[in-house]
Amino acid sequence: MNAEIQDNLQAPIFRHLSETADELGVECYVIGGWVRDLFLHRPSNDIDVVVVGSGIVLAQALKDKLGKKAHLSVFKNFGTAQIKSGDMEIEMVGARKESYDRNSRKPIVEDGTLEDDQNRRDFTINAMAIRLNKAHFGELVDPFQGMQDLKYRIIRTPLDPSITFSDDPLRILRCIRFATQLQFNIEERTYNALSKNKERLSIVSPERIVEELNKIMMAKKPSIGLSLLEKTGLLEIILPELSRLKGVEVRNGKGHKDIFLHTLQVVDNIAAKTDNLWLRWAALFHDIGKFPTKRFDEKLGWTFHNHNFIGEKMIPGIFKRMRFPMNEKMRYVQKIVTLHMRPIALVEEEITDSAIRRLLFEAGDDIEDLMLLCEADITSRNEEKVKRYTQNLIEVRAKLKDIEQKDHVRNFQPPVSGNEIMETFGLAPCHEVGAIKMTIKEAILDGIIPNEYEAARKLMFETAAKLGITPKK
Repeated sequence: MNAEIQDNLQAPIFRHLSETADELGVECYVIGGWVRDLFLHRPSNDIDVVVVGSGIVLAQALKDKLGKKAHLSVFKNFGTAQIKSGDMEIEMVGARKESYDRNSRKPIVEDGTLEDDQNRRDFTINAMAIRLNKAHFGELVDPFQGMQDLKYRIIRTPLDPSITFSDDPLRILRCIRFATQLQFNIEERTYNALSKNKERLSIVSPERIVEELNKIMMAKKPSIGLSLLEKTGLLEIILPELSRLKGVEVRNGKGHKDIFLHTLQVVDNIAAKTDNLWLRWAALFHDIGKFPTKRFDEKLGWTFHNHNFIGEKMIPGIFKRMRFPMNEKMRYVQKIVTLHMRPIALVEEEITDSAIRRLLFEAGDDIEDLMLLCEADITSRNEEKVKRYTQNLIEVRAKLKDIEQKDHVRNFQPPVSGNEIMETFGLAPCHEVGAIKMTIKEAILDGIIPNEYEAARKLMFETAAKLGITPKK
């Protein structure tokens, strides 16, 4: 037995599986991701077990052996069962062979052999199995040279890739996801089949597509997957708004940078700083408004006026189509997209206290995320420009900290509430109440009055008097 395999099969669960399978007289193997990750030295507590027989029967017998410390879940419709024991999850399924109807990615399943089961696997590195029966405990079964592909860092399908991807087109995205997460290369025939079968994605639900995209976005270097999506034509199908950012247009000798390539760099930059999935998506979408706002001016060259505001308006349509959550996650991405120009604009002008207060007020608790994106957005090849922008953002950060400590305007509400205004002047809800409250808020943000109750209440009376409103008696 391979020493590496032997070391990783020391956990008691494998001995229990071995004993149970032998008692039932069935072949039993650990297969798939756990085996792959064993050789990649990536810790994994999710164990897939395939048995030439009934996975449910094996799971029930294993549960009896493990007793109360294990929890059993049975999924009869799928012929699978899951045992949770400690921090481990073991999923057991009978070996099977599959056939597909062209209009569905749900297979027609029949009982099969280990060979049948390995044939249906998506990639060679996920098709390796380790036998658990005592007579051959720890023996690696690798019919498609998955170990060799791991060594040479290659993603390849066990069988004809066009058939593999056409049968279950979700594997197209899984291929790109594994290439991204593992930073492996995709074998040529497998790569060519991605583009060839891209239209088959139409039978995959948006939710499953998003699940794979999120895993790509959470990789160490998301640009690998995003670039593969673009090169294979998949991005045009999934996120055409991003695909349109690619390329450079030149007029009268004036060109603009490739916004798509810039976006990839920004996403990688932000990925190096945070695991916040939605901040990574905001980084991906931060310049999507540049395509519809791109204009050429003879004097100014290429302009993208208000692209941040247009980008903000594009977000709900993208989220709805992609089945992203239409809740505070969407609003967070919108906020970051619309505000991403503000800190840079501040450093290009005088950094006034008023501008800082307004930025703090509008960004609220997301100010740190916004600043991370602004720093990630500096991708110029001009070292002097990078140095200048970086230093300016350091100054903005210092000013933000100073103003927040002094004025406490992050997420603030005016010290005088609308209810107090109505009660003081005997008013029902009306335009005048809103006007008084707005005047107080603007005065605080502009530094005319401090963010304190007595100053705000004094201004309330002054503003009401100008509107001809008197206190009730």
